[in-house]
Amino acid sequence: MYRIISGKWKAKKIAAPKNFDVRPTTDFAKEALFSILENKYDMQSISVLDLFAGIGSITFEFASRGCQDVISVELNPKHTSFINSTASELDMSKQVNVQRGDVFDWLKKFRNKKSFEIVFSDAPFEMEEKKYYELLSLVLNNKYVKDNGVLIIEHQSRMKLEHPNLVDTRKYGNVSFSFFEANKEANKDDNQEI
Repeated sequence: MYRIISGKWKAKKIAAPKNFDVRPTTDFAKEALFSILENKYDMQSISVLDLFAGIGSITFEFASRGCQDVISVELNPKHTSFINSTASELDMSKQVNVQRGDVFDWLKKFRNKKSFEIVFSDAPFEMEEKKYYELLSLVLNNKYVKDNGVLIIEHQSRMKLEHPNLVDTRKYGNVSFSFFEANKEANKDDNQEI
């Protein structure tokens, strides 16, 4: 069970079936994360990509705050149908687009089709470290993050992600959020005099 922290559905409790193997982001960490994001972005005018969406804890937090364009990618069919039915129950079906699939395959298939202000990833904590780097590469090298956007990876605090695009890591107990900026396009001016 988790609750939506803010927005239209503030304090709404969402209870997943007991047999679901999920680890929703804690309220404490979620509150801190959204406090950072709301200082930087107007929630009603951004696009969000939620990878490893689980049972929609982050997806619904964005939608509750008025985000009109959230794509949630999740492999488990029970989880995707749970997100869909919850979105329908909360009248968020127009805001939330659930895509069932393996995150890595999905990122390879849809590369360069759309960019987002916020790409959020909450991969299973047992995922190998090298897969985190594969994820970073797929998201950043295929223009999933807009120039003013951010890729946020939730991971165990004991794991340190080193990357040239890393701008910040915030630790909340055993959970950390690492923030990565978009790849910068090289400004080439052929007429520039040397």
